[in-house]
Amino acid sequence: MIQSADIREWRTHDVVDASGHKIGTLEAVYVDTRTDEPAMGTVQVGLPTRRQLVFVPLHDAVVGPGYVKVGYDRSLVKKGPAIGTDDVLPAEDEAAVFAYYGLPYQPGANGERQLARR
Repeated sequence: MIQSADIREWRTHDVVDASGHKIGTLEAVYVDTRTDEPAMGTVQVGLPTRRQLVFVPLHDAVVGPGYVKVGYDRSLVKKGPAIGTDDVLPAEDEAAVFAYYGLPYQPGANGERQLARR
């Protein structure tokens, strides 16, 4: 598990799947607004002229020297929910990110977002 205090140190590290296959580069970490623990990461994927950011859960992530290993297969992550490199995840799209990975989505009692970018 990535420790909250260390989140910024892993930006730009390679993100790899459980088999060690590179998925892309960690661009940002989103924390759960209820616990302030890392929940999702955005991974930059694609060709230099057609990059996008895909979301991947970080609950099983293992950090090593120069990489973040996630518990999801590269092909699953690359086909997952994505945003443009200059875009922000709309609040109404958060639930779809969780649903794609079969994870429960729990917004705040007053409809607050579950994810906050760090």
